[in-house]
Amino acid sequence: MNKNILFRFYTPWLFIFLFAAVQINAEINSNAGTSAFPFLKIEPSARAVAMGGAFTGLADDESALYYNPAGIAQFETKRYIATYHNYFADMQSGFLGFVKPLTPEKTFLGIYLTYLNYGDFTETDNSGNELGTFSGSDLVVAGTFAYKHTYNWRFGLTGKLIYEKVHDYSATGLAFDIGAKYSSDREYYTAGLMVQNLGFQMTALGDEKESLPLSIRAGGSARLKGLPLLLTSDIILPTDNDMALAIGGEYAVAKPFFIRAGWNTFGSNYQAANSDDNWAGLGLGFGFDVKDKMQISYAFTPAAELGDSHRITLSGGF
Repeated sequence: MNKNILFRFYTPWLFIFLFAAVQINAEINSNAGTSAFPFLKIEPSARAVAMGGAFTGLADDESALYYNPAGIAQFETKRYIATYHNYFADMQSGFLGFVKPLTPEKTFLGIYLTYLNYGDFTETDNSGNELGTFSGSDLVVAGTFAYKHTYNWRFGLTGKLIYEKVHDYSATGLAFDIGAKYSSDREYYTAGLMVQNLGFQMTALGDEKESLPLSIRAGGSARLKGLPLLLTSDIILPTDNDMALAIGGEYAVAKPFFIRAGWNTFGSNYQAANSDDNWAGLGLGFGFDVKDKMQISYAFTPAAELGDSHRITLSGGF
């Protein structure tokens, strides 16, 4: 029996097993909310988010800078990506990245900057008297190096400097992402593995330093022969929460137009107790190419009582 037949036979059962495992472990994890710099978990790409965040194994566009640094080892020209994210309440975030091939088809360099602005908060004293307003923000500056070992295997490493400020207090950190990606000969199938946010706090907002939101992500993708359909899946194993499963798909309606949908079981964390809103974790979106130089993507993600989230991403080459 060849490997393609094995893949098609076992994949549906693997999805069912993983989904059941996540549901069994559905109670709130005792480590939830204990890590520093939780904004590191905010995903930047409208395309990836619309597909449920299942992008570690695919990582075939500029957002690989975030999802799997090995994925940037595929571009023949300079690439860019810019995202604006209208988050919950008054919060807003953004992502700006750049990728450049260093040597033909071997080494690649990427840099990116991402931020989160928390908006304004009212400051009060112990008696409840208003003293004015204050704000908070987070910032990451990162550099990525990727190496194409063969056509099938690619590897990447990202180093990140992290800065957080709330009122008059600030914190800093250092983290690394380590990734690997495998592609079949015609890229009908891909697989990826990444260790994300491996690092430490250098300074803390308070007296005690906390661990970073370390996670291990593994995923894969499959392009169906004879259909313009791409399927993806990820397993996410965070140290500060339960295992999550992400699944997604992208359908080329009529090039250059794409529609996308996905689901991430982590969405249940946004639901309040006894909530009847079951849409948290859903991702929906679309994208279209502009003259083979740019892709514009949009994603919508509901988050139960927290509200809805919108992302717009521009990416392309020059």
